[in-house]
Amino acid sequence: MFPLPNSDKMTKLRELLHKSDNRICADCSAPDPKWASANIGVFICLKCSGVHRSLGTHVSKVLSITLDQWSDDEINSMIEVGGNSYANSIYEAFIPEGYHKPHPDSSQEERADFIRSKYELQEFLKPSLRIVSSKSSLEATYSRKHIGQQCFSFSSFGLFILQAGMVEFIGILKVKVIRGTKLAVRDLISSDPYVVLILGQQKAKTSVVKRNLNPVWNEELKLSVPQQYGPLKLQVFDHAMLSKDDKMGEAEIDLQPMISAATAFGDADLLADMQIGKWLKSPDNALARDSPVNVVNGKVKQEVSLKLQNVESGEVDLELEWVPLNQ
Repeated sequence: MFPLPNSDKMTKLRELLHKSDNRICADCSAPDPKWASANIGVFICLKCSGVHRSLGTHVSKVLSITLDQWSDDEINSMIEVGGNSYANSIYEAFIPEGYHKPHPDSSQEERADFIRSKYELQEFLKPSLRIVSSKSSLEATYSRKHIGQQCFSFSSFGLFILQAGMVEFIGILKVKVIRGTKLAVRDLISSDPYVVLILGQQKAKTSVVKRNLNPVWNEELKLSVPQQYGPLKLQVFDHAMLSKDDKMGEAEIDLQPMISAATAFGDADLLADMQIGKWLKSPDNALARDSPVNVVNGKVKQEVSLKLQNVESGEVDLELEWVPLNQ
């Protein structure tokens, strides 16, 4: 098979950019990114591209989608990684408490702190995983589903993943934490609640809403789903300035109904809007009502309302979205 001419490869790059997860910046979720880090394999916005440049080309090589000339290696690197979801499943696999992704209106300082922690300091990788930069021409087979026992290259540029032990990811779980209702009082008359999500060794949390028992977060958190996954654990805490944060309830979410339904029906992009599964309310779970699994505009989504457990009152509403890594 003859190699594609550069113009055809640029078409492939633009097609990759038009995938839904690549239509927002990998770092701050700003819409319509027009820049990319060719060696990392992510699409980024103008503001984040400035921070990437400050890291140096040995960490992030920034190119404009429309203005710069791309080499075959640079285009191949982007295509091999697959875009923002795949890269973030590695670089944001484990975000510790206290870190939050910047948003489109974040300050430059907040943006710079997060991006430096994510790519240069590599603070959000799985334990024992590190990524090193090299100009070696060493090539190895890279699988989006595996972060493996040896060295896997994203591209001939030289970004390599090294990890002791094998972890296999099957997808990315996007969790939109929508709201809480009638949460428990932990201060004198109110609480300062935030939500923590735990999947395996990964943790992600929302911002704190001050003095509100019916908080609205509308924040999206992302977690990588390993092949051997358990329940998604949700905890609500009251933020305290001078003491340990008080727990305001917890619940578990069974991911099996959604993942099994998505696997059974195949590529959601090819399906009409429809219900494909359901997680049923029972005395053994925390559901406030039955939770259907639907295909909506080519995406597998599930609305979940949870009654918090081990607490006097409170519910939390979520929307889950499943993004398989084999598409």
